[in-house]
Amino acid sequence: MERDRTESAGPNGLLAGVTVLDLSSVGPASRASRMLADYGANVIKIGPTARKGAVQIQPPFHTYGAGRGMRQLRIDLKSGSGRATLLRLAAGADVLIESMRPGVANRLGIGFEDLRRVNPGIVYCSTSGYGQSGPYSAWAGHDINYLAVGGFLDCSEPRADGGPPIPGATVADSAGGGMQAVIAILAALVERGDGRQGRYLDVSATDGVLSLMSLSIDQYLATGEVARPRQTLLTGRYACYDLYRARDGQWLSVGAIEPHFFANLCRELGVPELCEHQLDDDRQDELRARFRAAFAARDRDDWVERLAPADTCVAPVYSIPELVADRHLRERDAFMKAEHPEHGAFEQVAPVLAGAHRGQPLHRVRPAGETDTDELLQAAGLTRAEIDGLRADGAVE
Repeated sequence: MERDRTESAGPNGLLAGVTVLDLSSVGPASRASRMLADYGANVIKIGPTARKGAVQIQPPFHTYGAGRGMRQLRIDLKSGSGRATLLRLAAGADVLIESMRPGVANRLGIGFEDLRRVNPGIVYCSTSGYGQSGPYSAWAGHDINYLAVGGFLDCSEPRADGGPPIPGATVADSAGGGMQAVIAILAALVERGDGRQGRYLDVSATDGVLSLMSLSIDQYLATGEVARPRQTLLTGRYACYDLYRARDGQWLSVGAIEPHFFANLCRELGVPELCEHQLDDDRQDELRARFRAAFAARDRDDWVERLAPADTCVAPVYSIPELVADRHLRERDAFMKAEHPEHGAFEQVAPVLAGAHRGQPLHRVRPAGETDTDELLQAAGLTRAEIDGLRADGAVE
């Protein structure tokens, strides 16, 4: 079925002309292709066919931007004709992203060396949990596992039973894996622009978590100081970097690290005598007790109205329903409208698009089974008869 050409991710063409083949359905690779598409890349999602009734991973309709600005087709990569079809597509692509277990793409005949033979300039990005090499490379895992190995969980405030908390966001998949993949892909495209060959990229979500944790890890490597909860400034050692409950039971975040911001906070809370004791370890219990008592005297939003404009580094702790109604985020076009043929109208997080136009038109979500197979294969040079033959063989859908 042909796509409605009025459906678009908007006029964000910073990556116009860059074609990306994405073999993933979830995880860091799908995060990466989502970001690349939002910046205008021509992203083609390639999923598996329903070969022999196999159950396919189909994320909920609203995830990963609900297919915003992407085209898709399905290929049986385990068949010879399916593999040949992918190679035809890769010959005209700039980037391929995959998230198979290490070694699987090579066994299928669609690894970097296979693609480089048909396209020497291809940027081939493999995303995985632990990387393509090393003792853990074959381990299965998800976000919580990569955060555990990367030290993120051990540095987070414990839950009631003393164990590490379950994070409120998939930090490893998004910032550890997806964003690292995008950065590496863009760097490789810049290098290729100088007339060099393509490049293979080994993106590990766990490696990315190490990058996110570098302040704490580097601190230990240089000084031996371990950044466990309440042990360093950024893990809550001092009262100036903590969370406090207001009178209405809502919470406020305080990040008054710089002395002048801390002094402003103390004055606004009516405890100016505490300004000189910001980093005194033997006074932190007193500071926290005084701050708790002060914050408990007003409702959260009253404090925000008073403190946030006063250079105190105070902000509200929002629930999801609160943040989607927030006037600041609304003014910055942080959300956009979408419409699904079965589920109706809804909103979704809009592309961040730093440095590009953010206003987004209505995104009309396509039915789950709709593909662009004919259009994409014809553009890759396949004839009508070849496409019909692939369909008849079950190699494409």
